Formats: sequence, C-alpha cells, structure tokens
Amino acid sequence: MSWETIPRMVLSAGDRFGDAEAVVDGPLRLTFTQLVERVRVAAGAFASAGVGKGDRVAVWAPNSAEWIIAAFGLLTAGGVLVPVNTRFKAEEAGDIIRRSEAKAVLVQKGFLGQDYPAPPGVPVIDLKSDFLSSGSPFEREVRGEDIADIVFTSGTTGRPKGVLMNHTQTLRLYAEWCDLADLRRGDRYLIVNPFFHTFGYKAGCVASLIRGATILPVPVFDVGTVLDLVERERVTMLPGPPTLYHSLLEAQGDRDLSSLRAAVTGAADIPVELIRRVREELPFQSIMTGYGLTEAGTATASRPGDSFTDIATTVGRPCDGVEVSIAGDGEVLVRGYSVMQGYLDDPAATAEAIDPDGWLHTGDLGTLDERGYLRIVGRKKDMFIVGGFNAYPAEIEGFLLEHPAVAQVAVIGVPDERLGQVGKAFVVPRSPVSADDLIAWSRTRMAGFKVPRSVEFLDELPLNSTGKVMKDQLADRGSPS
Repeated sequence: MSWETIPRMVLSAGDRFGDAEAVVDGPLRLTFTQLVERVRVAAGAFASAGVGKGDRVAVWAPNSAEWIIAAFGLLTAGGVLVPVNTRFKAEEAGDIIRRSEAKAVLVQKGFLGQDYPAPPGVPVIDLKSDFLSSGSPFEREVRGEDIADIVFTSGTTGRPKGVLMNHTQTLRLYAEWCDLADLRRGDRYLIVNPFFHTFGYKAGCVASLIRGATILPVPVFDVGTVLDLVERERVTMLPGPPTLYHSLLEAQGDRDLSSLRAAVTGAADIPVELIRRVREELPFQSIMTGYGLTEAGTATASRPGDSFTDIATTVGRPCDGVEVSIAGDGEVLVRGYSVMQGYLDDPAATAEAIDPDGWLHTGDLGTLDERGYLRIVGRKKDMFIVGGFNAYPAEIEGFLLEHPAVAQVAVIGVPDERLGQVGKAFVVPRSPVSADDLIAWSRTRMAGFKVPRSVEFLDELPLNSTGKVMKDQLADRGSPS
C-alpha cells in the first residue's frame, strides 16, 4: 500500500483509473478523474467555510454521489468525518452533532421527511445545493495517524459513543478486505449498506477507490430497485444481509442476474442451505462472511474455498495483523492495529473497552475451533439486531422513561420472522396508557428499528437481590407460546 492517508489514496485514483466510471448515481456518471476534481473542489468549499485541520463535520444523509464527494472532500480539507444514521430522529442526531462539536451539518433536505435542526451557530448545508461545487481546488496536508472519522455506535449504557479511527488503520484493513471479498478493478459495486455505517463507507466507498471499482449507491433498500440496477448496470459486486440473497433467489427466473460475481454477507446465523443455493443457483463465484464491529472494523473473514458449512456457521478467521481470543467467560476479544484509537471524550469507556494488554472486549460471546475459525454464539451485551441494525435496550428504555405514563420499563428482543428480532417493552405504568399510544409516541422519538413492536403491562418488573431487572424471566414471557 503506497498511501498513508485516505485523501492521498482518493486523489491518486484519477491517475490510476482515469476515465473508468467511478460513480453511477441515477443520471449522474462520474469518471475517476471527474470524481477527484469534484473532491478537490469540495475540499476548497470546506476550507472557505472555515473548516480547519481536525475540525469535525457531520453528514446526515443517505447514500449518494454527493455523500461521497462531501466525505472525501472534507478529509482532503483536513477535516474529520462524522457520519450520522439517517434513521435517527432529530433528538438522537442532535445529540451526536453537539457532542462531536461539528462545525457544520450536511443533509439531504426532504429525505424521509426528516427535520434537520442543529445547535445554534452550526450551519446546515443541503448536499444537493451548489455548496460542494463552490470552492477552488484545495488540499491540506494530513498524516496517517491523524483521526479520519468518528463513527458513533451505541453501547450497553444506551448512549452512543464516538469511535475514533485514523487514516492508516482504515487503508490497511480495507486494502486487505478487497482481497478477501474478491473486489477487483473494474467491478461494479452496488452499495446497499448505508454510508453512515462502516460497511457502507469503508468496505464500500473506500474499498472501491482503493481497487478501482464503480460505486452504485442505493439510498433506500428496495428489492425492485436493486434488481433493476443489477440488470441495467451489470453489477458484479453485491454485498448485503441474508434477506437480500433470499430476494435474489426468488427473482432469478424473471431477471438477468448473470453479471453477479462476488457476494459478501454476515449474520449471527445464516442457513447452510441459503449459502448452498446462492452458490449453486445464482452466478456468484465467491461468497465471503465476516465479523466486525465499529471499534475494530472487519476482524475476521472467511477465505476462498471455505465450505458451505464454514461460511454459514462461522465468521471465518482473523484478518492479517489481527488477533482473536476467547476470554474465560466466553467473550470475544480482538487485538491489533485495527482496534480504535478510543472513544470520543470518554477515557473511562475506552479503558473499560480496551484492557492494559490491548485486547478490545467486544461484548460478543463466541468459540474458536482448532483451525482458528470464530463462531459467534450470543451477545454478552444487552443488544438485539433488528433487520441488520443493532438495537440497545438501555437506550430505548431511556426514551420510554420520558413518557409521563411510564414508571418503569424493560426492553428485550423477541423473535420476528421478517426482521430476525424486534423490541418488546415491559412497562409498569404510572397512569393509564395504551400499548398503541406508547408505540405511536415512540415512533416520533426514535429510529424505527428501535421502536418496540409490542408492549406488555406489568404490576412490577422481576428484580434480583441487587435491584437489577431479571430479563431472562421477561424473555420467557416474551417468547412465542
């Protein structure tokens, strides 16, 4: 790898790939040369707006060509990228914008009907305006060890934490990811994973520019749209959740999917039969599964030639330069160059997550076989996954406690046929309130995937001797009969 920083890698893409297509977003088609020109101009716009080295700017917008130009333009101006989850409500996003001390917030106005408030004095800029094209070409010198981005992730305390990563970490890890995922120069990479997430931004945009693949951003996942793009644009690279591949299998007789070559997926439990069908019934030549987290990026991955069973039931083995170990209590520990620099303004949480020997405590439970393949068997953290998004009960409980009729609440994940898991709230009411009213109120306060799908009212929550809610008892009540 010949670059120390993301801007140097991005700016070199014009020389490396020239007139090949870099981004296709609806009618907009940009070559690598044109993308680099727009990134440099956007860097000038950020500099003219007062963004200096190390200054943070939040981007709260869906996948688009403008998101890519804004993110890499910001980094080229020496700034630090703070991606914000597009599913967040205004209050949730506002907390992240305030705590990151963002100098500006870039949004796509009108997307999903969102309101975009910002703290006083922080400008809100529409990505689709002429802001990104208003500068003069510019580049500020940055170093590999400088912080490149702060991606927020929720912890067991329920308060999102900002994960600090530098340029060199990201470049080394996702250059290897290109090899593991079989991403090739000239590939056409349909990115359904959100850019606000490490998978969409780093294993998507950064990896594509390292390797010279065309990025096709998808702002909102819709199976029909994805199939149209695969057919029309001859997509070769299509990572996504297992549900995406179920959809492809159902649609294969009606669509030309012959261009598809490389798949990347991941989930706690993928049916072996699904992997077999994807390999045998769809054109994919390679399928990668892996395990990662915001605090360390992709930690493990499957390898070419792995069996259907390995791909479906394990998350592969550690990436180069990354160690994985299992603690005495079964917790998965990760150590190596890719582990975060720490949590933003939270040394206590950083010390709790990374022990003195450099091991990151992931909060996941797992086992390692004699070959070094990791199997995830559960979550130590009080977390459940709704359609691919991590939902943290403590955070949801904090929101619900703001309702005047709620005296006590405990939230757990319960099985759901479509989404895998959804939230169920057990509420001790302070005053009369219906389940429907509480759910409707929740939808105005938090992202849709966090909203409990059902509510059960109790006279009291089951507590242990130290006063903690015994969620295993609630789980028994929450299970389908």
